[in-house]
Formats: sequence, structure tokens, C-alpha cells
Amino acid sequence: QVQLVESGGGSVQAGGSLRLACAASGYTDSRGCMGWFRQAPGKEREGVASVYRGSGSTYYADSVKGRFTISQDNEKNTLYLQMDNLNPEDTAMYYCAALLGRSSWGTLVGCRDFNGFNSWGQGTQVTVSS
Repeated sequence: QVQLVESGGGSVQAGGSLRLACAASGYTDSRGCMGWFRQAPGKEREGVASVYRGSGSTYYADSVKGRFTISQDNEKNTLYLQMDNLNPEDTAMYYCAALLGRSSWGTLVGCRDFNGFNSWGQGTQVTVSS
């Protein structure tokens, strides 16, 4: 069973940076996809960034391109999200997620489209003040 545990959230002023980490246990699929999502109060959950583990291809929401960087440490089985130049609109609960059990093509498409993720962490809160 896959377990995902996020850490690194907190409060920061606009323009600041945070680095989120997601420790994955029981997840050994080197061809799978992992990603970060966020949900602000009163809004739908949205995909932020994802990485297709086999090729290392990364995908980003337009709102975070150039500011956020997703990376993975396969030896530590840890996923990271470096968030720079944060603004108040980035305030949300951030979730780590994995896309499991699909074909390679289905995983790639789901990774790209932030769709079909089926294993979730508990979330870590990020608050950005102006």
C-alpha cells in the first residue's frame, strides 16, 4: 500500500520561497507519475506540477510556470516542490499524489493532464501573506 507524507508547508510573505517534500513508502513503480495538487478555500482542487518518473518529464500549471520546480530523488523515494516568488494566490492546502495502476500511455496522459491520480497524502498548508 502506498503512503504519501507531505512536509515543508508554512507561512511566508509574498516573494518568499518554500520547499515541500513528499516521502513515499510502498511505491516502487519507476514508470509511474507523481504530482502536487492544491486546494484553496472555496475552490476546486487543481494540479500544480507532476513528473513522469520514467522519463523525468515534468508538467506545470500555467499559474506556476517559471516559479515552481518539481523534482524527485528516486533513491530516497521523495518528491519535492520548490516554490519561489510566492504570492497570496498560492495560499492553499498542497497535496502530494501518485497515479497508479495504469498503462504506460494512460499514466503519461494522466500525468500531463493532472487526471486520474488515485493515491493522496494528507496535505500541508501553505499560506502567503501580502
